[in-house]
Amino acid sequence: MYPVPGRCPVCGEEMTVTRVYCRHCDTAVEGRFALGKFHRLTPEQLQFAEIFIRCEGKITRVEEEMGLSYPTVRARLHDLIRALGYEVGPEPVGISPEERQSILEELAQGKISAEEALELLRGQ
Repeated sequence: MYPVPGRCPVCGEEMTVTRVYCRHCDTAVEGRFALGKFHRLTPEQLQFAEIFIRCEGKITRVEEEMGLSYPTVRARLHDLIRALGYEVGPEPVGISPEERQSILEELAQGKISAEEALELLRGQ
């Protein structure tokens, strides 16, 4: 079985399913059926979505599994969000992932209090 193409191979527009069939009881239904948002994705975007979900949305795990940098993973995530028809929110203002990790390490080592860590993590 082949996956249903989400985009027309000739013009690139979104495809519409016009017939579905049950192999078990030999029933066929004809009409116009939408494929859904995930059929809009390229094979690369779909692969990224699967990895992102498998990694429970943890960017650091996606980085490790795909061998990509943090900015590249974020760019691919934003590309995926747009491909599904959503707007990408503004970039969070604050600290870098490296600064966050450093603050958490200092907290774990007892160099700063939990309150100090919270203030630093909030960028205050």
